[in-house]
Amino acid sequence: MTDRAPRRQGRDETDEERADRMWGELIQEVRVAQTGVQILFGFLLTVVFQPKYDRLSDADQAIYVVTVFLGAVTTGALVGPVSLHRLVAGRRVKPQAVRLASRLTLLGLVLLVATMASALLLILRVAVGGGFVPWLTALVVAWYLLCWFVLPLWTRRRHAAR
Repeated sequence: MTDRAPRRQGRDETDEERADRMWGELIQEVRVAQTGVQILFGFLLTVVFQPKYDRLSDADQAIYVVTVFLGAVTTGALVGPVSLHRLVAGRRVKPQAVRLASRLTLLGLVLLVATMASALLLILRVAVGGGFVPWLTALVVAWYLLCWFVLPLWTRRRHAAR
């Protein structure tokens, strides 16, 4: 008979240590998404100044305006955690700030799906046209949803009980 201590699960950390670790992980994740959305948004801002913009159909111009709006609000949501951290640093509210920043990041990812879908729809309509464009866009959106939300949530649910 052996006297082994029960195997511990999780980490042995204080609430503050956990908040510090989670903040570091969150900010790394946000950096990846921020870079992509900022490049996309910058590109979108230049489109209106191109000569071909005036030749776009009213529907394509409307899709463009929606895409720029989505890009702007997505940028706000994904930059929000940085601003939040800077404004509350040293105020002893890191666990609460991490929760709020996490929610902003999740909102940013949802908005990023919408921004990417809108941009893809516009680009494919202009580049190739055709009735298959909405279907192709929907297929890509489904792929994003699978990779960004379904698989992570499935993993969380499947392994949460262990």
